[in-house]
Amino acid sequence: MDLSAEDALRLNVLLANPLQAVRIDESSMTVHALSEDGEASVKLNPRGRDDQYLKRVRELLSSQILGSPGGYPVFLRRWTRMGQARDDSLEQLLLLGEPEAVVAVVHAAGLTDEIARRAWWAMPVADNARRMLEKTDIVRGRMGPVLAEYLIDYLPFETEHRCMIETIRLVLQPGLVDDATRERLWKAAKRKNTYYVGFLAALPDDLPEQAAARADHDAVRAGLAPLLAAGNPVATLLDRCLGERGQAFIRVAEMALNKPNNQDVVVELLNAIQDYFRPACPTSDPAADMQTVLDDADALCDAPPVCKTTTAVHEVLQRMPALRDDVRAMLVLAMAGEAVVTPIFARTDAIGSVMRKKIEPVSVPLREQFARLRTGNA
Repeated sequence: MDLSAEDALRLNVLLANPLQAVRIDESSMTVHALSEDGEASVKLNPRGRDDQYLKRVRELLSSQILGSPGGYPVFLRRWTRMGQARDDSLEQLLLLGEPEAVVAVVHAAGLTDEIARRAWWAMPVADNARRMLEKTDIVRGRMGPVLAEYLIDYLPFETEHRCMIETIRLVLQPGLVDDATRERLWKAAKRKNTYYVGFLAALPDDLPEQAAARADHDAVRAGLAPLLAAGNPVATLLDRCLGERGQAFIRVAEMALNKPNNQDVVVELLNAIQDYFRPACPTSDPAADMQTVLDDADALCDAPPVCKTTTAVHEVLQRMPALRDDVRAMLVLAMAGEAVVTPIFARTDAIGSVMRKKIEPVSVPLREQFARLRTGNA
């Protein structure tokens, strides 16, 4: 099937101009183009089936832009979504009228603020916005606030909890939203528990939640002063946890743990908690179950100072032995990542209350560690 003479002529005239991006509206059979002078469009007059006609249109675009009618190799989808598109071809990819080519652009490591603007015009969907906000240059550029505003407006319509968490985490990056918007999102978290996980990942030390420091915080800080000055990571984390901001993190983590909606939320929550407590124990067994984690934490508290972690633990407990249970709690939380629920989730696809019941072998011990760090009592 060939293009009609009228369509071929109009498309060639369109392509003779310096274009920035092309998109095809398949429902209205219209080719839209973006240039420095604004937007232009060509209404197609298909012969035969629309899908076959659009294939010919994309072949024409590819021939003019890439010198080959083969078009964008959509079979490379996984490769390009890993950010492997060549940086020097990003502008050309946006002229193919191929959605997967736009996706390759937004995943590319060399994405610039200007190319992001063109890609957003070509395919303004939430997942593309999230991918672009993963890049520092976009967050700091003109497109950062634009993409954040779109994601916030779209958030009430988002159905995937993983995407909700990711959206909250990304839009809370510095410079994207004002205090009023952040407060609005925080209030919404009271109705959608999933949002708390996004806040924990994005603002672990600057949560809107108010909390008082633990009663013995000043005494602990004074007792550990030499270790804090020396940069002992366990002492530093303990001081962080017992202070106002650390207690706020623990309270919000408890709220999120009380009612996770599905497995994605549990995994992201465990990752956020582990990231916060990781300074206490940077390495952990990726195959460990919860009981193994608890046993390993006990062993680290009793071990001689033979590595960085055991040395830091030993120094803290030498100065203040009464903090043993607090140190143990931090070690448990540092090691209890996604791996501790993997055996459970491998056997079930349950969600909601059924899932929460099944993960109690993990959630109950975690609550015990939070209680210890929050009140000083297990």
